[in-house]
Amino acid sequence: MADTTETTLRRTRRIGVYGVCRDAGGRVLLARGSARSAFPGWWSLPGGGLDQGEAPADGVMREFREETGLAVGVGQLMAALADVCRLPGALEHADRLVYEVTVTGGALTDEPDGTTDRAAWFAPDELADLPMLPFTADVIGAGVAGPPGAWPSSAELAAEPGAAEPGPRAAGSAATPHAVPPVARGQRFGAYGLVTDPAGRILLTLIAPGYPGAGRWHLPGGGTDHGERPEVGLLRELHEEAGQLGRVTGLLAAAHRHDPAAVGPEGHPIDWHVVRVLFRVVVDVPTEPVVTEAAGGSTRDARWFTADELAETPLTDAAHWAVPWWHAGSSVQ
Repeated sequence: MADTTETTLRRTRRIGVYGVCRDAGGRVLLARGSARSAFPGWWSLPGGGLDQGEAPADGVMREFREETGLAVGVGQLMAALADVCRLPGALEHADRLVYEVTVTGGALTDEPDGTTDRAAWFAPDELADLPMLPFTADVIGAGVAGPPGAWPSSAELAAEPGAAEPGPRAAGSAATPHAVPPVARGQRFGAYGLVTDPAGRILLTLIAPGYPGAGRWHLPGGGTDHGERPEVGLLRELHEEAGQLGRVTGLLAAAHRHDPAAVGPEGHPIDWHVVRVLFRVVVDVPTEPVVTEAAGGSTRDARWFTADELAETPLTDAAHWAVPWWHAGSSVQ
């Protein structure tokens, strides 16, 4: 009798940071996967996984030193991407932040005994047939994306048997108690919006009791789902938290917050690291905000604010971070 048992794949997540580095002649710097990597022989932007508690820009500089021997300065955030690849026994969701970087020192050197084995500059006419990881080919607009079959389509991903990766929930969330989490640290990637309407008002959401920041006004948005792109997750959250239909018009910045002594909902300590990316969002036809997410969610209310109304409003740290862009306007449209 044929074995029809489905293999359950863990659904794992990681946050990666990368840099686009070009020289005066327009060449781009790439790193090749070594035999120790998941994809040997395939080229990528220099970068890799963000360490626990590490600022994204610091992660880019560290990865460049390790993979290329070069010291770099980190400039503008170019892209916030997400993809899912097949690994042995797992479907890994990677959230990727890509920055512009410039060389400030060092000498080009291959990484010894790491996940890359070569770093090299490539002129534009050398990129067309170069095997690259899909996100790299997408960012630089060239190359042969692959390896084939490693990155499932949305339809294929939905059909894959999978299970959520065990791990800690967001620190302090009003979740149902469960057993002691198998890990003592966690990273969370969230997509948030500086959401405005044609009248210039800003949309904020009120955090419900039982959640961190309860009683303060927060940015619309939140954690993205496995397999979900940041913009898609943000617009989903915007509708769930405020009943608004928006469109993403630009990428503003990324930030992080590290709380090594957070306490989870069951009273267990969690080393918690949150990475946030901020988009500009416009709601062309604003309506009276209505919270549509399920009862017991983290949002209690949502409201449009003018500048005068916001002056005495208690805000979360994320909202404080974003409001200056609203006051000053932004060049990202």
